[in-house]
Amino acid sequence: MSMTRDEIEEFWDSWLDINREAERLGDWRPMAQWYAEDASYGWMYSVDEHFMAVGRDQIRDWAIGIEMDGFDGWHYDYQATVIDERNQMIVGFWKQRSGILDDDGQEYEILGIGGSWFGVERQTSGADAGEIKIAWQRDWFDMPSTAHTFMQILAADKAPPTLLDRMKVTGHDVPGHYHLADIPSPVWPPPVEAGEYRTQGSAPVAETRETR
Repeated sequence: MSMTRDEIEEFWDSWLDINREAERLGDWRPMAQWYAEDASYGWMYSVDEHFMAVGRDQIRDWAIGIEMDGFDGWHYDYQATVIDERNQMIVGFWKQRSGILDDDGQEYEILGIGGSWFGVERQTSGADAGEIKIAWQRDWFDMPSTAHTFMQILAADKAPPTLLDRMKVTGHDVPGHYHLADIPSPVWPPPVEAGEYRTQGSAPVAETRETR
């Protein structure tokens, strides 16, 4: 079902509001209601370690639960937003700031451009019928910069116990962490992977011949 730009902007404004409230509480779980029941949400830690949550429950318990626990005081301020009402997509670019100050009074920040790519859609059935929800989300961020900033905070002995505990939550044994071959939803969102939005075809593969 189609949506007007005004409707998408209204939804986005409500998303920004719940983000600020989650940061105030230090608990991002209330944001789960902005996702469709069958939504997927993922990002990449490394070539063979991907995070993926499928369904509102996993998103609440894993993506904005386990993965965000310990980041109380951190804030993810959106710097710019691009809305595509034709394809019902939103891209938001954010900075990751820790709320922790160094000895010069400067806030530790993860450098590099971070962001989230959303597909939104109006629900056609169930308790959410008629409402706009996030159908899928894919994040990106600068992982080397993230590690560098964490090490700076550790070296300065400024990491609170909650952050120290969060830093121990790593590896494929953590819920939602998958090898690439095992992820339950593709790296590219399902409709994009299926080619529904393709705007440019692949270049022809050049023929090669053995030289002697």
